[in-house]
Amino acid sequence: MARVVLPEDSTKEISELIDVLISLFFESLPRRDQRNWARVYLNGLVRTSGKKTIRNIAGTGASSVEQSLQQFISKSPWDWTPVRRSLAQYLERTAQRPLAWVVQPMVIEKAGDRSVGVGRQFVPQLGRTANCQQASGIWLASSEASFPVEWTLTLPGPWTNELLRRRRAGIPDTARSLTPAQDAVHAVQRMAATWQLQRRPVVMEVANTDIPHSIESFALQDIPFVFKVDGSLPVSFGGAGRHKPGPHTAPARELIDSLRSQRRVVEWTRHGRAEGAVTLLTSAAILATPGEDRPAPLPPTPLLLVGAWTEAALLPSEFWITNIGDRPLAQLFLLAKLTDRVSLDFTETCEPVGIRDFEGRSFRGWHHHATLASVAHASKLLAARGRVPDGFPVPGRPAIGAPGRVARPGAPGPVPRSGPPPVLPPRPLIPGQSARREYIR
Repeated sequence: MARVVLPEDSTKEISELIDVLISLFFESLPRRDQRNWARVYLNGLVRTSGKKTIRNIAGTGASSVEQSLQQFISKSPWDWTPVRRSLAQYLERTAQRPLAWVVQPMVIEKAGDRSVGVGRQFVPQLGRTANCQQASGIWLASSEASFPVEWTLTLPGPWTNELLRRRRAGIPDTARSLTPAQDAVHAVQRMAATWQLQRRPVVMEVANTDIPHSIESFALQDIPFVFKVDGSLPVSFGGAGRHKPGPHTAPARELIDSLRSQRRVVEWTRHGRAEGAVTLLTSAAILATPGEDRPAPLPPTPLLLVGAWTEAALLPSEFWITNIGDRPLAQLFLLAKLTDRVSLDFTETCEPVGIRDFEGRSFRGWHHHATLASVAHASKLLAARGRVPDGFPVPGRPAIGAPGRVARPGAPGPVPRSGPPPVLPPRPLIPGQSARREYIR
């Protein structure tokens, strides 16, 4: 699909929407001028053509504007966490309820060595070594839309070990050099513990070396997950009963392929496409392998290994492990495929608002830019969908669920409802459930 292109008459609606979002998400900014520059930057991310640098957003011949934006983004000490948390809470209440938190890697290739976090490193997504920044976004994803609400920036060793480089970039004392997956896991843990969101399954791709740490970290907080893994991952199975041999260990690919006679066929519709697809699935109960740094590990965590074949393939091509044991296999597969929804929205909406375009050198500036790009993504995507989700306070339009209330630019936020709160369904529908079927071949 092509990138989202907004008609001319929608720019006014987006500007009005941005005014509302400023009043809702940026209340934590202590000064009015900071909120004003947030408004200027957001409108620039949505409207500016080409690369979304501070200079391009400021426009030609506006050096004072450029300096003020530079100060606001790269140097002003406002905390981005309350803004991201407010964005996530608001989207969960008013947009379509998310089915999962999807972790999406982001690679930003660079020519120089001054940008915070840049370094020559092997990037699995590229299949090669690159001079780049590695980041991850955590997205609230449904079958209809997805929104980034939290970001991590991975710091290679030199950025945390070299004191001078660390000070110049303004890297916090608490920041450590971890893998991208470890950074994302810690971010999910913080969201689950402090953001007051309903917990959703976490969908992410995890390298073999990061699997034990990721499983143990989520198990400590009872966070459900669906991890995409490589077929070479060693898994333990069998030996659960008193008279059953085992446990045995084999690569995930071999275990799944041995169960091909138990495959189920799932028909589903790909995100962003009209045509359907057919996938064959099977699963096996396995046990989590404890990390090597755990001398006295806890009892092994029971997990489910899921494998998938495309319709004409001879061998399984995709593999996931999950701690969710109360969902049908087709639902688990469709949860895992929400990564396609995120990839689509990243390409069509998040990239055009400049998520990769920050050219500053500070850790703070990178996170400020990513935060504002997330809000710009939300405003542009909601407007481009041609409708405003129920309850979204568009200027001049009564908010659904709040009779008689008209949202105004600059209003302090939602007012208490006069009636009882809406009753939400106990579980959101998984995409493809109603229109497709699952059966055993």
